[in-house]
Amino acid sequence: MRQNRLLFGLVVGATLLSATSCVDSSFLDETQTTDLSKEVIFSDSTYTVGFLNHIYADAGYDIYPNRFNDGWSGEGGLQTACDEAEFKVTSTITDGVQFVTGTVNPVTIKDGAWKVCYNQIRAANVFLANVDSSPMNAMAKTRYKAEARFMRAWYYFMLLRHYGGVPLLGDVVYENDDVDNVNMKRATFAECVNYIVSECNAAAADLPNRRSGTSFGRASAGACMALISRCLLYAASPLYNGTTLTQNENLRPLVGYTESKAERWKDAADAARRVIATGSFQVYDRHQDKNGNYEPGWGFYAQFQAYDFTAQTSYNGKNYTSGAYCGHIFSWKRAMSNEREAFWYPVTSGGNGNGGYPTHDLIECFPMKDGHAVDDAAGKYTYDRMKPDQNRDPRFKNCFVWNNTTCSAGGGNNRDIFTFQGVGSTSDAIYQGTRTGYYIRKMCHRDAAGNHFVTVEQTYCLMRYEEILLNYAEAINEYYGPDYTEQIGTVTVSPYDALKMIREKAGIEPGDDGMYGLKQGMSQQEMREAIRLERRIELAFEGHRFFDVRRWKIAEQTENAVTHGLEISRKLDGTESSRVIAVRQHVFRPAMYFWPIPYNEVVRSEDLLQNPYYE
Repeated sequence: MRQNRLLFGLVVGATLLSATSCVDSSFLDETQTTDLSKEVIFSDSTYTVGFLNHIYADAGYDIYPNRFNDGWSGEGGLQTACDEAEFKVTSTITDGVQFVTGTVNPVTIKDGAWKVCYNQIRAANVFLANVDSSPMNAMAKTRYKAEARFMRAWYYFMLLRHYGGVPLLGDVVYENDDVDNVNMKRATFAECVNYIVSECNAAAADLPNRRSGTSFGRASAGACMALISRCLLYAASPLYNGTTLTQNENLRPLVGYTESKAERWKDAADAARRVIATGSFQVYDRHQDKNGNYEPGWGFYAQFQAYDFTAQTSYNGKNYTSGAYCGHIFSWKRAMSNEREAFWYPVTSGGNGNGGYPTHDLIECFPMKDGHAVDDAAGKYTYDRMKPDQNRDPRFKNCFVWNNTTCSAGGGNNRDIFTFQGVGSTSDAIYQGTRTGYYIRKMCHRDAAGNHFVTVEQTYCLMRYEEILLNYAEAINEYYGPDYTEQIGTVTVSPYDALKMIREKAGIEPGDDGMYGLKQGMSQQEMREAIRLERRIELAFEGHRFFDVRRWKIAEQTENAVTHGLEISRKLDGTESSRVIAVRQHVFRPAMYFWPIPYNEVVRSEDLLQNPYYE
């Protein structure tokens, strides 16, 4: 075997003997680090916990909205690598640009996901191998070991959905004299799934169902179960469940199961059911803001700013654990700043465009407030693309900024935003600021701006209860059908009920039939499309769409399409007109169902096989 010195650098030589001294509620904030020896770190309980804290630092790496920043400029993250958003045009060819243009290859792809995950997997192994020597009580050690095992599984899943099966290192910590013994052979997809599930199950046994207070952001049993739910949903999906991506018998077991089994959908349904059965998480279906004012769908906004709304614990006879945190299962804590506002917002609100611009195609996916599609003649509301929020699903105004609306200027002040071109246009106009005629508002604070001195909470909710409900609905529909209903604890659940709960929280009207705009008597295929649409809307910009269209194996349709924007023009007399414009032709090749393993990795070991179509 030829030595793989690059992987050796990631797995053995990584700078992982840095420990933070911060162990309070802001345990993932930026803190001063000190280079210490392994002996010093694990002879002091504070340093030991600081070392564990560092393993959490990259938990949200893959869904970070400026993930493709090359250090000089940024063109977004996964949202700009699929049909959710258009990237900011610069001279830099990032991973996202390569995926959109169909030019991705092993030589030019960055090694970020590979490097970050294996660095942190090794860190978890170092922690597990040495924590017993730390002078802390046995109960704390047990809990921290469980956290490390969950985080190791978390990073393996991150690798799995990028690359398929990857080398599993087990508990081994490779040292400098082990270079010839580094395991470079990729485990099968099935082996990776089994490992992630078994590690999560083992960790869950030693963790509480949820974390709050100073422990918020740490692994919990609920997070372990939710990761199993996500992992098994992927495993049951068409891309992996009896893969047909390649006929190469050496590669097939690396990118999926060689045989399709319907029971995998049942396993996914059981995993989602297990999370629901804990009763530890809730949909924050509160339609009243913190001042007591009625606002349909306010809970959708508040869940992304939960730090500010822990006191809003009841509404309409319901009580919510920890207020707006009630649906958070696993979150990535970040330092207070106005980072998201800078990524998403218009230029005049301090936006830099690095998070991208939402496509008109996504804009028109959001239903009217009666739950009917914008082009559904059966609905009672008429869609006006010049006034897109009018009589619309309340999630719309909490996700987007459009022409002639307002956006935060910081400090509780707002400013008018104009995206029209022509007479009186501003720096927010299409072609000057936005590339599509829209900006992103989701996850942004109503009282913050990208260029304002006031900073706000920047926590990312990596797994939330709505995802579990959608996982459940999808798996149940695929295995049992759309009409399957059951009682889980005190809750009646079915694919219909899961969608209704999410739409009720969104503020959509129930209608006389109580269906929230959903069609009664759907076939399995119709329910499948309804669930996929709801995922696209509810989970937009949260890192799901890029991988969802791949696991559903529909990327050859969704990513081989033209994305659109809305061009609004204003004349001298003030009249405005609009037209839908083509923004970009996306190009998708079958190879792009997976990321290529970086060339510098595979070239150094004959055991590390490259993904299909990248050889």
